[in-house]
Amino acid sequence: MLQLPHQPLQVAAVPSQRVPAREDEGGPWHTEAVCRRDEAGLFFAPSKEPTAARLAREEAAKRVCARCPVMVECREHALLQPEPYGVWGGLTAAERRVVLARRRRRDVELKKAATAGQQIAAAG
Repeated sequence: MLQLPHQPLQVAAVPSQRVPAREDEGGPWHTEAVCRRDEAGLFFAPSKEPTAARLAREEAAKRVCARCPVMVECREHALLQPEPYGVWGGLTAAERRVVLARRRRRDVELKKAATAGQQIAAAG
């Protein structure tokens, strides 16, 4: 659920049925998120936002993320869902797409290496 700009970010912005629990504390990670105290408009773009304004807003959101104790959990949530909009875990949607593409390439390379290793072991 996306929040309108200038409204506080609510727990509903991260659907509870899809959010993994934090193993070390037994509760949902998003309850500790620093962004819960900030404006949702900082993390989600208004329509037709000028490029300079978008870049400044995203940098401000990333500064909030940098001091967040659950930044890694937030980032992984956004990568696993995947979240198509907003700044999550210090990454924009475009940055998350790059991370996901790198992970897919890495997985393909690992599968190729494993297959090659199995073929060598079978031949030897």
